[in-house]
Amino acid sequence: MNSRGSPTHTRRQVLTAGALGLASMGRPSLTGGRPDSEAASSGGPRAGARSGAFPVLQPGTAAEVGMSAARLGRIADRLREETSRGGVGSASILVARHARVVLQQGFGGLNRGPGAPATRPDTLYIVASISKPVSVCGLMLLVDEGRVTLSDRVQRYLPEFQGRRKERVLVRHLLSHTSGLPDMVPENTQLRRAHAPLSEFVAAALRTPLLFEPGTRFSYQSMGTLLAAEIAERVSGMRLRDLLRSRIFQPLGMQHTMLGLQGPTVEETAIFQENGNSEDSRRWGPNSPYWRAMGHPWGGLHATAGDLGVLLQTFLNGGGYGEARVFSPATVAAMTRDQNGDLGAPWGYGWALRDSPVWNYFGDLGTAGTFGHVGITGTVAWADPGRQLICVLLSTRTAAHEDGFLLKSVSNLAQAAVVGT
Repeated sequence: MNSRGSPTHTRRQVLTAGALGLASMGRPSLTGGRPDSEAASSGGPRAGARSGAFPVLQPGTAAEVGMSAARLGRIADRLREETSRGGVGSASILVARHARVVLQQGFGGLNRGPGAPATRPDTLYIVASISKPVSVCGLMLLVDEGRVTLSDRVQRYLPEFQGRRKERVLVRHLLSHTSGLPDMVPENTQLRRAHAPLSEFVAAALRTPLLFEPGTRFSYQSMGTLLAAEIAERVSGMRLRDLLRSRIFQPLGMQHTMLGLQGPTVEETAIFQENGNSEDSRRWGPNSPYWRAMGHPWGGLHATAGDLGVLLQTFLNGGGYGEARVFSPATVAAMTRDQNGDLGAPWGYGWALRDSPVWNYFGDLGTAGTFGHVGITGTVAWADPGRQLICVLLSTRTAAHEDGFLLKSVSNLAQAAVVGT
């Protein structure tokens, strides 16, 4: 094995880093028509949504898109079982094919307390590292407009990014985990304990030494996404959360998606199942008001399964949804194909790929072009262009549990439900 290490070792490293980075009993709606009470959603696909220049997600039947309702039912059965016995507190699922939603349902409750509100299909979750490709989307808007060039040195946009070998770091390295930056800065815990603003994390990332020669290795890195977001903010003159909202979420109708919790309280969202209840966890863990509100581009996105389904459909559509074109086809292609060449670690710009070494719990049955991402809070979102298939599973049990078995097995169930064209 070469210096990159074994895939298993790499995956365990990333799961550990992700954990440190965080510190309905009815039947599913499978056959289309009028959805039952569990499947009704104000935040995802809408019945009678008007089609425009591009397909939009609408309710459909399994049969009309070449899927098996019985096999889709296995997904609902699995999630009902997991939440009923308490292994998973909350889970929301969306499966769509050819822009027709064939399964959309919530299971469990928002928290583990007695009388907790029931999970809905449009329950809001902190989606952790799914934030990364969404944040990269903000930068890629500026690439589309000719305001940022991926082959430029990072120093062109962030001149204070100084130190040994840093002049060799290109913007594209930040997007494919090949820049040499660490996953987290050495001051990570100290900054969080102090409730430091995001700007202090940026300053620390700018000064932290590189771990290796840029472009020569793959190492999953949250700080690369942070600096990519900083470039987007400086060039656009907008906070990333505002750029994403005005240029992506609003045009696509992703009304429940936000970088940093804005409006809803933490208690109105699905509560991540933390291990223990330490002082650090209460002050700056994934359920703390501080961490939920910060809007860190590597893990602070809040979204619903329906909204993430819309974004994935936009990519399947080549960059548009309904009447809105958000990305160029060229940008969509660049973000969803391997940019790491002969490094043996396929990755797009922001999106993980089917054959990526980490964060690709998309199951074993997808076609080669499958792309998406995983979040340590127990979330996965992917699209398979070969089958025009989308699957979003948001849950509250860490993705590290059993090496992501739930996320991977549900992904397999979704793929196996495809029985026709």
